[in-house]
Amino acid sequence: MLAASSGLFLGNDLLAWLVLAVGGALVVGNVLALVRPPEQPDRGDLQRAPAGRTFVMVAIGAIAAIWALASLLSR
Repeated sequence: MLAASSGLFLGNDLLAWLVLAVGGALVVGNVLALVRPPEQPDRGDLQRAPAGRTFVMVAIGAIAAIWALASLLSR
């Protein structure tokens, strides 16, 4: 899985690793925004994250993470 002889950082799988990281961050960040809203939001901030947009971003992140994980495991 890790091609040390190619001289590339993380071999030829760098894009898949980056997509996995960004997708995972989208999922975790948006779920935490729903579960733990700020106690005292700053002026101009929302009390809670908008649920519809947050669920869409969680779905996009999950699709990206699953796709990247499948790409990494298929090699």
